[in-house]
Amino acid sequence: MNLFLRAIIIITITGLAACASTEEVVKPERKVTEPDLQQASDLNVQLALGYIERKQLSVAKEKLEKAIEQNPENIDAYTSMAYLHTVIEEFDEAENYYLEALNIKSNDPNIHNNYGGLLCQMGRFDDGLEEIKEAYENPFYETAYVAYANAGSCYLKMEDYQQAEKMFRRVLRKQPNYAPALYSMADIGVKTGKYRMARAYAQRYHAQAPATAQSLWLQVQAEKALGAEDYYLKYARQLLKEFPDSDEAGMLEEMARNERVR
Repeated sequence: MNLFLRAIIIITITGLAACASTEEVVKPERKVTEPDLQQASDLNVQLALGYIERKQLSVAKEKLEKAIEQNPENIDAYTSMAYLHTVIEEFDEAENYYLEALNIKSNDPNIHNNYGGLLCQMGRFDDGLEEIKEAYENPFYETAYVAYANAGSCYLKMEDYQQAEKMFRRVLRKQPNYAPALYSMADIGVKTGKYRMARAYAQRYHAQAPATAQSLWLQVQAEKALGAEDYYLKYARQLLKEFPDSDEAGMLEEMARNERVR
C-alpha cells in the first residue's frame, strides 16, 4: 500500500473515532430489498445445481426451496426443482414444478421442451410431443434443434424410427456436429438394419465426442453386419479394453461365445 493511500485511511479512521467520541453513531437499519432477494434466489439455484451434480440432493433441495421462498417468480428455481425430482424419479412432483413454471411464463420454449421430455420419459408420448412442438415451433427459440432432438428421442422410445430419423435429420441440418443426434442416427441404423448408415453416423459421432460403451457397441454391430472383420475387431478390442465392466462388453462376449459354439 503506498504512503498516500495509507495516510487517507488513517485520517478517515481517526476522523470516525473523533466523531464517535463526541456523539453516538446511529447506524440505520438496512432493509433487504427485492433486488437483493432476487440475487440471493439466483445464487441458491446455482448452488443447488452444483449440489445436484455432486449427488448432494438433500442440500440441493433445501437450496431450491429457499430460492423459491426468496423469489416465487424465479422460473429457474422451479425448473431446477423439476430436474431434481426427475433425477430421483419422482416424476409426478417434477411435473408439478414444470406446471408451476408454465403458470409464471406460459410461452417459454425451454420449459415446454423440458416438460415434454419428462412426459415422454413417463410414457405419455402424445402429450410430450405436443409440449416439445410448442418449443420448436416458437420462432424466437434460438436452440430449436434441441427440441427437435428431444422429439426424436421421444419417437425412439415409441419405436417409431421413421419419425425419429426425420427429427434427427432436422437437427443435423442445423447443427451437423451435434453429437447426441449423430449417436441416435447410428442407433436407428442398427435398429432398422441400415448398417452403412449406422457405420457412417457412428464414425461421425466418434469424431465429435469421446467413445462410450454404447457408441462402440453400435460401431461393432455395424462393422460385423457389413463383414468388415478388421474394423469389427478394432472396435471390439477398444470396447473390452476401455469398458470391460459395461453391459455392452458383456453382450460382445456373449456374441463371441455363441459364434464359437457354432
